Amino acid sequence: MTAVDGRRLARTEERNPRSTSIDRMSTIDLLRVINTEDHGVPVAVAEVLPVLAIAVDLAVEALSGGHRIHYVGAGTSGRIAVLDAAELIPTFGLEPGRVVAHIAGGTHALTNPSEDAEDDEEAGVAAVSGVVAGDVVVGVTASGRTPYVRAALAVARAKGARTVLVSANPASPIGAAVDVHVAPDTGPEVLTGSTRMKAGTAQKLVLNAFSTAAMVRLGRTYSNLMTDMLASNDKLRDRQLRILAEATGAGVDRCRQAFGVAGGDAKVALVTLIAGTSVERARQVLAEARGHVHVALRMLDACGT
Repeated sequence: MTAVDGRRLARTEERNPRSTSIDRMSTIDLLRVINTEDHGVPVAVAEVLPVLAIAVDLAVEALSGGHRIHYVGAGTSGRIAVLDAAELIPTFGLEPGRVVAHIAGGTHALTNPSEDAEDDEEAGVAAVSGVVAGDVVVGVTASGRTPYVRAALAVARAKGARTVLVSANPASPIGAAVDVHVAPDTGPEVLTGSTRMKAGTAQKLVLNAFSTAAMVRLGRTYSNLMTDMLASNDKLRDRQLRILAEATGAGVDRCRQAFGVAGGDAKVALVTLIAGTSVERARQVLAEARGHVHVALRMLDACGT
């Protein structure tokens, strides 16, 4: 870290010596510099996977216990968090309100610059007003010092929620005050301080991995297939039938019939096709297995039904 006026700066704010001449480069050379810097992002994320695993386990514990996950962020970080939360509903059939995202400046900030909102600590406190003990609050901030996020995490922890910080600053002043700090060190940006670049990419990778791993652990897939996805258009309905066919080896026509008999529940249809059991029995055993298809199939095999 360097210091300006006595204030220590995050590595994301440092000047990158490999890009000091970008304003004199050809277009292709400029793009190569950006791309070369981007190569280091997944490497940085890989180094924090053991810590991320702890955060995933906290999320699984919370969601399986009926609690919620809250994302809190500002600017690019907040927009990435909103995107991740929104996509869990169609991808995994997650009930609305189970994973929610709060962005500084509200919905206006999704498509408009709202940099001043990140300093609003009162708004951060208000964002977590509905948090209760047992929830998990994930603060997302590249710098690791955003006041909106800091205030939200402090209040959440006081309420008894578990807290996670996702930053690009291993030395974040907030880091010591949370349960888990996931901080891939992506280093100085190509454009000094522009954390929409490498730091933002790292946050996207981290949240993708965090939420996907949590959903898989909660039984929202079978193998690597999206058995719980919401099929709300023709493309997705076709995909749902292909998933059933891939998982069971049955033809598309048979899958369509099983899907209809199962009342549109793809996971129930899958179990009936693989185990040759009734819809009622498949639904019962899936409930007992808490939605885990592998567990349900083992249970059916064990009792011969």
